[in-house]
Amino acid sequence: MSEETLTEAMPPVRQWPAFDLTGTDFDPVLADLMEEGPVTRIQLPNGEGWAWLVTRMDDVRMVANDPRFGREAVMDGQVTRLAPHFIPSRGAVGFLDPPDHTRLRRSVAPAFTARGVERVRENARRMLDDLVDELLQDGPPADLTAAVLSPFPIAVICELMGVPAADRHAMHTWTQLILSSAHGAVVSERAKEEMGAYFAGLVGSRAGSTDEDVASLLGAAVGRGEMTTAEAVGLAVLLQIGGEAVTNNSGQMFYLLLTRPELAERLRHEPGIRPQAIDELLRYIPHRNAVGLSRIALEDVEIKGVRIRAGDAIYVSYLSANRDPDVFPDPGAIDFSRSPNPHVSFGFGPHYCPGGRLARLESQLLVDALLDRVPGLRLAVPPDEVPFRKGALIRGPEALPVTW
Repeated sequence: MSEETLTEAMPPVRQWPAFDLTGTDFDPVLADLMEEGPVTRIQLPNGEGWAWLVTRMDDVRMVANDPRFGREAVMDGQVTRLAPHFIPSRGAVGFLDPPDHTRLRRSVAPAFTARGVERVRENARRMLDDLVDELLQDGPPADLTAAVLSPFPIAVICELMGVPAADRHAMHTWTQLILSSAHGAVVSERAKEEMGAYFAGLVGSRAGSTDEDVASLLGAAVGRGEMTTAEAVGLAVLLQIGGEAVTNNSGQMFYLLLTRPELAERLRHEPGIRPQAIDELLRYIPHRNAVGLSRIALEDVEIKGVRIRAGDAIYVSYLSANRDPDVFPDPGAIDFSRSPNPHVSFGFGPHYCPGGRLARLESQLLVDALLDRVPGLRLAVPPDEVPFRKGALIRGPEALPVTW
């Protein structure tokens, strides 16, 4: 896009560097952008040019759900972006618009329904109990991330995906490389290609399967001619790496609970409020750095008096929408009694995260297990000594040193 094609007065382009933020600190650039207006312009560290940004809840929901803004065209140009590489790849469901997007998501929908998620609940609880048993047996101090918060979501998403236990470590390694900007585009792209090759083999081996895991659902869909192998692989990669986001989200959640012990104590003594409290924590936690995938305006659209021209890139910020004071009174406070709580932590519209229900289940199981079975759980170091991931697209602690 060029300045010459725009006739209206333009807001300045705000440089948005990739900060390595710690704890649950809110991004100061995003806070400024929220103050500067409902529609601003940004430039991120990678890609080219600038993009629009909307930060208010009503605008975020509109752009995320409006067919006048599409994802497919993003791959046709070097849109300014946070990551040095595109996640996912061309043709993957993350970069598709309806009806192709709808067709691909429909193939795996059974795995992410209430029934599909309940199918893995008991296995997930058993796997978590085993991890907590080992934690208690080894004794304090411990790294909660390494002992529980990392292996548990990996095991659960692999269970749902149909990935054998022996391959979980490889999946974790690939995912960490894909989700990091610290190693550069070449390393991240290679990891994505290797994970894609793995899923091509796994999905191919499940053709004609009647099992309910994701790889089997995709294999059956390919076998029926409802999608290509490349489409199935792109969807599998996106779901697999998305499933590991729970590690970082839960790391931030427990960092918050351990640095605000009054919150943890309330959850211990009032277990009935835990589901509602987890929703509030999901709203509050700044789960990612900057913004995710952009969209392209397919025609001229006016937002809050600002003309977004056809071909312009635009981002939505779910983090800022979750702090919109017009929707959430006192948005910077954690209020376990907040109701209603229409947060958009799992997105909105056609690209709403299909794993939202699974992530809630995992968060609830983690809170139940760790608060009930390790009642003296606390940080083993001062809060400012907890190391947080650097160069990561999804925020979270690298390690969470605890004792009890």
